[in-house]
Amino acid sequence: MAAAAKDEQINGGGAPEWGVTVPEGASVTVENEAGRAAMAWAWLVSCVAALGSRVSGLAGRVWKIGSDDPRRAVHGVKVGLALALVSVFYYTRPLYDGVGGAAMWAVMTVVVVFEYTVGGCVYKGFNRATATASAGAVALGVHWIASKSGYKFEPFVRSGSVFLLAAAATFSRFIPTVKARFDYGVTIFILTYSLVTVSGYREDALLGMAQQRVSTVAIGIFICLAVCVLICPVWAGQELHRLTARNMDKLAGAVEACVEGYFAEEDGEAAPDKRRPAAAAEGYKCVLNSKASEDAQANLARWEPAHGRFGFRHPYGQYKAVGVAMRHCAYCVEALSGCIHSAEPQAPESVKRHLADVSTRVATQCSAVLREASGSIAAMTASRSLDFTVADMNTAVQELQSEVRALPSKLTGEPAAAQLMDAVQLFTVTSLLIEVSARIEGVVDAVDTLATLASFRSADDDEKPATEADAKPQTMSDPGSVEPEAARTTKNIEQV
Repeated sequence: MAAAAKDEQINGGGAPEWGVTVPEGASVTVENEAGRAAMAWAWLVSCVAALGSRVSGLAGRVWKIGSDDPRRAVHGVKVGLALALVSVFYYTRPLYDGVGGAAMWAVMTVVVVFEYTVGGCVYKGFNRATATASAGAVALGVHWIASKSGYKFEPFVRSGSVFLLAAAATFSRFIPTVKARFDYGVTIFILTYSLVTVSGYREDALLGMAQQRVSTVAIGIFICLAVCVLICPVWAGQELHRLTARNMDKLAGAVEACVEGYFAEEDGEAAPDKRRPAAAAEGYKCVLNSKASEDAQANLARWEPAHGRFGFRHPYGQYKAVGVAMRHCAYCVEALSGCIHSAEPQAPESVKRHLADVSTRVATQCSAVLREASGSIAAMTASRSLDFTVADMNTAVQELQSEVRALPSKLTGEPAAAQLMDAVQLFTVTSLLIEVSARIEGVVDAVDTLATLASFRSADDDEKPATEADAKPQTMSDPGSVEPEAARTTKNIEQV
């Protein structure tokens, strides 16, 4: 009552504007409309900011993918161009009248046939064309047989042929040769034969329908090949070639980084970081994970026409042999890395110092051999210094073996037997390093075979024009200043 009287006094003695009856002891919380609006705006702003950050992050990733390999963006443009060209057959009345409603098959052909590499496009195009033509021919033959069998038996003949051919074709996909080269063609054969055979039961002009589909598929394949080959082509053979050389460089860096990291000086805070494998020390993983890519690119490269120094009978299969040799070496490097970064007790520093220099020298020579072989593959040139580099590596390995055998006699201070027992990990590392050098020789043999089969040009052929150009003015100015050929050869061998 007192509150009501007070309200009446405030409002000039009139009736109160509003009133709330609250039970005794209860509490009332009145929310502020302005506060709720501010919270709503803050939530909306946070949502917009989160959406903007995600969009910018996605845009950054897309830009990085395109900047790492601009050919990916070009591939998208090429696919769009091929689809735009083939759609003309559907939009233009004279062309549409020529192929009929089957023009959409040309669009479908471009979508499923166009691949990133020329080899992939040729592979799919050839398989699709062959499978479509053969399936259409077989379907027409079965249609003729079914039509002569009578109205009652015709569905059984068609269904039985579909069952038998589909089962046989599907089983053929388990054959390794068919799986590697004609897997896509078998799938298209089953699809085309089933469609033509089943639709022929209700379609009178089966021959015309088959002709239209074959012609539209041929149009789509031709446009795909024209765009893929003529506009910034990506060759699977070249990709395989570069992948092999790049993996060999990474393997060389992994060998060198592992050994140098193991024999690095430890000083307090740097010791725990030494166990963290650096990016270069993990390069062997790229070699171990590249088998599927190598096999796929080698299979696609066989379908490519001759281009550059890659002829029709270029030994793409030998690249897989080089990859096998590199993986054989990479497994040993993986064991070496695992031993180095294991939790076993470290060898005493006094023992490690005796083998640090010679072990590092062996790792350096191993890396030099792999890099020389990689350069030979990348330039498609038979390296003259590869044999000398292998000889230097073997010499360093022999020095390491001699140092290991002579190690007990060089130990001082504590009993030699106790120090040698603590150096088990060190001996494991040196043994694996020697095994790595032996497996690197297998890589060199595979590279030499590749150079022979692929007819790599000799380094002398590259230097011959420059040598003749330099020797001619020198002969004219001072004939006596030109060294005999035997003297130059002897000097080069001595320098090596």
